[in-house]
Amino acid sequence: MKYHLVTLGCQMNISDSGRVKTYIENLGYESTDNPHEADLLGVIACSVRQKAIDKVYNLIAVWNRQKGSRPFSTFLTGCILPDDREKFLKSFDMVFDMRDLTNFADMLAKHTHEGTYYPKLSREEQAYQMDYFWKLEGRQPDKFEAFVPIQNGCDKFCTYCAVPYTRGREVSRSSSEIVEEVKCLVNAGFKSITLLGQNVNSYGLDKKGKEISFAQLLDLIGRYGDESGKEFYVYFTSPHPRDMTDDVLETIAKYKCLGKWIHIPIQSGDTEMLKRMNRKYDIERYRSVIHSIRTILPTATIFTDIIVGFTGETLEEFENTRRAVLEFKYNMAFIAMYSPRPGAKSSQWVDDVPKDEKSRRYAVLSEDLKSVSSLYTASMVGKEFRILVNGHDRLDGYLSGLTEGKIAVRFKSENEALIGSFVNVKITKSSDFSAEGEMIYC
Repeated sequence: MKYHLVTLGCQMNISDSGRVKTYIENLGYESTDNPHEADLLGVIACSVRQKAIDKVYNLIAVWNRQKGSRPFSTFLTGCILPDDREKFLKSFDMVFDMRDLTNFADMLAKHTHEGTYYPKLSREEQAYQMDYFWKLEGRQPDKFEAFVPIQNGCDKFCTYCAVPYTRGREVSRSSSEIVEEVKCLVNAGFKSITLLGQNVNSYGLDKKGKEISFAQLLDLIGRYGDESGKEFYVYFTSPHPRDMTDDVLETIAKYKCLGKWIHIPIQSGDTEMLKRMNRKYDIERYRSVIHSIRTILPTATIFTDIIVGFTGETLEEFENTRRAVLEFKYNMAFIAMYSPRPGAKSSQWVDDVPKDEKSRRYAVLSEDLKSVSSLYTASMVGKEFRILVNGHDRLDGYLSGLTEGKIAVRFKSENEALIGSFVNVKITKSSDFSAEGEMIYC
């Protein structure tokens, strides 16, 4: 028996897919990249953008047209809004929450789609199910980069976001399990490990008195890094500016293995806009976080997320976001043009910024980002950096990799044996977001 799994969306979904694969293979299935030879076809869905949900509809339409020619079963899990869930129950054989994966064998045996896979669980019951899910082996996407979930769900309820409605409230994983998984990954040779959660720096707040804080979790991992004597980096994504505290940054500064890279979403540079987004901080609070990062971690790179064209965004509010990008000098920003998601609060509001204007603001902000990010990459020229090689560059005869701060660097080499290892590279030229250099042979 064979299965084919399509994973859409974020790193959390990629991480979850590893545990889904482990569970299905324990049932006796073998993975295949060819959907036409699979006995079981599944999708891990993403509800952040309508485009991702449209892809799910397209996939299941294609699969269901093939059901007359051969027998197979279909399932859907991941981030699914209630309205989409009801529609998908008519198309997929099985639809279930990720936390209910451990009941999948029974679902498959019953092969029904009566909607019984969405029990209304209490927060305590959700936590129990997630703990069971996290105990499954996490299959990683490659041999040197790994993802480790530390929490699930979100309590922030940003008005543009559907995550609290698709993943539920925040549930923290056992710190002992997290540390043990990190140790196993390091011993298995992984060089880059990312701790995942919707709001990682609120880790443990749902289990006060029973769990440690996020800073204490990082401290345990950092101490292990020092004791192991092995070279690796641990990152995390994404923190929430409201919960980012100096003790987290000071812990990162203490340990070599804790990567000097901070992804801190701003979403907008305007305080009134942040209120409409229900971000629970103002621009002054965000500015103080950036100041702490620059002071405590002076070598750190800073990445962010920004939404342009959110409901009601005026030209003045957009200009304030431009000013923020120029002030904070991000190394990278993931800029998105706003699109409403059914289920999120803002979907009830008029999407009143025209698409052409959203595109214009996206282009303008992208140019602003280039102007500040290029200052950093230009400052890299003439300096030596430790690079984790992650594959072939688009330019023939070159390999590429990332610095500790996740800046892309390419260098001339055709030695594939270097992929997944660290090398030293002296930077010789730069572009807006990346650099080029020569490998230094020790």
